[in-house]
Amino acid sequence: MTAPVFIFTPETLEPAGAADIAAPGDGLILNGPEAHHAVSVRRLRPGERVDLVDGRGLRLVCEVTDAEGGRRGRLGVRVVHRVQEPDARLKLVLVQALAKSGRDEQAVETATEVGADQVVPWWAERCVSVWRGVKATRGRQRWQAAAREAAKQSRRARVPEIAELLTTAELTDWVRQVCEAGGTALVLHEEATRPIGDAALPETRVGVAASEAAGATEGDSREGAGGVGEAPVLAVVVGPEGGIGPAEVTALEDAGATTVRLGPYVLRTASAGPVALAVLAQRAGLWG
Repeated sequence: MTAPVFIFTPETLEPAGAADIAAPGDGLILNGPEAHHAVSVRRLRPGERVDLVDGRGLRLVCEVTDAEGGRRGRLGVRVVHRVQEPDARLKLVLVQALAKSGRDEQAVETATEVGADQVVPWWAERCVSVWRGVKATRGRQRWQAAAREAAKQSRRARVPEIAELLTTAELTDWVRQVCEAGGTALVLHEEATRPIGDAALPETRVGVAASEAAGATEGDSREGAGGVGEAPVLAVVVGPEGGIGPAEVTALEDAGATTVRLGPYVLRTASAGPVALAVLAQRAGLWG
């Protein structure tokens, strides 16, 4: 069984600044809610393996040395390996329209599990769910929490970023910028004739060596093992339950997006994006 993952912050890892210099053999203490969960819920015991991650690619492979219960909880560990995962060669982005009954959060969770690097909330014209004012802030926080928990579940060292909510006009500008920068935006639409398997993909970023793609090894404390330059964006745009309006499709296509069909069946808004990202990740060699 793979080791459970817990996310640390500079405030929850002792000694102060340990994440920057932790090396094999060093002793660390995790405190806060994550430590409480590890000790009181997962009931980890000395000798068990655990991975501590910062959500940005750093993974500390550790062995539990002490598990102190109680309301605050403290988890003592010894570092076995330090792994700095390389930056993405291709940035997978899910543009997810707001949906009711938690289906959009479900999409965020599953997209995280299949490897999304960013999720962009979209207020489409046919959205039943609406984010305004404080509700927009809370909605984004819920999505970020969902991504965080899904990253832990899938044992990821990176937590996808939840971007600011975009209107259709703002999304159109965003798509234009992505395409002008060499990226690709694919709009899922049931009436499209081009299958997603035939869509052209952007070239992956140059400068990631095979050794870097495999990740750093024991004792490696490099902070930037990902190569040179920004990774191109490969985005999937998913509409709400009522579908994407004709005017929206036209605007997105005019901005450079390509409309594609995912398959022979119509998927829910909660599942269409993650399934599409999985297909694209496999095609792009990200799951190799």
